[in-house]
Amino acid sequence: MCGIVGVLGKHEVAPMLVEALKRLEYRGYDSAGIATVNGGLLDRRRAVGKLVNLQDLLVHDPLAGKAGIGHTRWATHGAPTERNAHPHRAGKVSVVHNGIIENFRELRAELADQGLAPETETDTETVAMLVSHYLASGLGPVEAASKALGRLEGAFALAFLFDGEEDLIVAARKGSPLAIGHGDGEMFVGSDAIALAPMTDRITYLEEGDWAVVTRAGAKIFDESGAPVQREEKRVRLDQTQVDKAGYKHFMAKEIAQQPTVLAEALGAYLNGDEIVLPSPGLDFAEVDRLVLVACGTAYYACLTAKYWFEKLARIPVEVDIASEFRYREPPVTKGTVALFASQSGETADTLAALRYCAGRADRIVSVVNVETSTIARESDLALPIHAGVEVGVASTKAFTCQLNVLLLLAIKAAEARGHMEAAEKSELLAQLRALPGLFNAALDRDGAIADAARKISEARDVLFLGRGMMYPLALEGALKLKEISYIHAEAYASGELKHGPIALIDKSVPVIVMAPRDGLFDKTVSNMQEVMARGGKVCLISDARGIEEAGDGIWQSITLPEVDERLAPLLYALPAQLLAYHAAIAKGTDVDQPRNLAKSVTVE
Repeated sequence: MCGIVGVLGKHEVAPMLVEALKRLEYRGYDSAGIATVNGGLLDRRRAVGKLVNLQDLLVHDPLAGKAGIGHTRWATHGAPTERNAHPHRAGKVSVVHNGIIENFRELRAELADQGLAPETETDTETVAMLVSHYLASGLGPVEAASKALGRLEGAFALAFLFDGEEDLIVAARKGSPLAIGHGDGEMFVGSDAIALAPMTDRITYLEEGDWAVVTRAGAKIFDESGAPVQREEKRVRLDQTQVDKAGYKHFMAKEIAQQPTVLAEALGAYLNGDEIVLPSPGLDFAEVDRLVLVACGTAYYACLTAKYWFEKLARIPVEVDIASEFRYREPPVTKGTVALFASQSGETADTLAALRYCAGRADRIVSVVNVETSTIARESDLALPIHAGVEVGVASTKAFTCQLNVLLLLAIKAAEARGHMEAAEKSELLAQLRALPGLFNAALDRDGAIADAARKISEARDVLFLGRGMMYPLALEGALKLKEISYIHAEAYASGELKHGPIALIDKSVPVIVMAPRDGLFDKTVSNMQEVMARGGKVCLISDARGIEEAGDGIWQSITLPEVDERLAPLLYALPAQLLAYHAAIAKGTDVDQPRNLAKSVTVE
């Protein structure tokens, strides 16, 4: 969840650290801090709240030095206070950390027996104390860090900086991502390539259990056993790491508006005429007996939607599971099972753990990711990039629709391979899919009407979403978006479940958002909608022109979308759900891009 960075530079590193932290702030914004070595002496600056507070502090109290580490925090252990902010320091060592040290209490008790007491509430300080203890026993910095790493349990990405060492950072990863950047007489460490992009495009990703001794001359990497290893250096496309608002007020607004473009680009990457081309080594769906789809959050709702496609189009039995439940339930994985994992970042801790559980049990491991160099992608037999580009807004928008796009293409390919879709039907459906970016542009033209509806919805304390069939996962996603960024309590239900309890919540103060394209289930959904209105409920209907006309009178608000093939409706209907949440958040004055208590990349349990 947190973001870490380290620089061994030729120039003053404080500005470089802050710039890198700006690109990592989506990972956490409870506090931020940097530490440097200057003239052989460690020093640090820390501030509570967003990174701008640290920037203000550095104006009045600058920090010199050409070697440094930095951190932006999402609080796990200890409140977001300056005392608990990273970098932590104990004696001659300072450390930044992303993850959770599960055995910190035992280590802290052991250190207490040596007369060492913590100053903070955090698990991370215990790591610094342990290294400091080993330094005091006579070990050198590298040896002390290595010995401490062997004592840690849990998930971590760590970067250590030492008093008197202006050409050394020790870095390590276990369960949390970490990359090393290579420069000309400079070296860098960061949570991801995005953080390092302004400084280098040459990246080495540490593998699970790796640790590295980084100097300006390069990096010596060791595996978990301490054996020297070589890890591949890769060139990162800088256009894939651009982070700016491009004139929009918020990253979320930009990313919503980008959807027609990125969807078209993703289609271009996967389609050669009417042939769907998967990256090597591909996948033979004729031999698949069962699909298991596993994800968290918005990616989980993408998988719920895909279940309808795979079962209806390809006739493959599908199980969909939340990664945090799947990994601990340890379900049987039978022969003929393909396990698919969806994650925007490719580093989601629970999803990665579920993948590792399935490795060696499932016939194939497939991932749907936005970051092709991520751990989940690297540990998959087949990684399917969604081509959404960098997504900075914490509430996922374009990554969701691009996940849906790739999952639909995969379902179409499966249907064809299993003999359930003729060439003519496939060609017609792909033609509709190619036209979808144009429908997105048309739907974006309804932004004013959606904003008007959102302003009225923003006055409510509670909101319900209803949907049937493939609109049910979209209702879940709509409720999540509204909760995430406007802080309005929102719940979603399958429309048919309304009478099984949720209808008791209906009154004139609870808006009910109904997602109902004019499809085969439309009449059923309208009946549920009428039940809501009969009890004084306020209905906001999202449908096409025919649907809104046939729904009749009494609708409180309506949002009209272009008509779309019902198999593609989940992609298009994601857009008004996103815009409703966005404009409701604007109306309430909340922080759209960095909502409270959340972070973009969930790399801890």
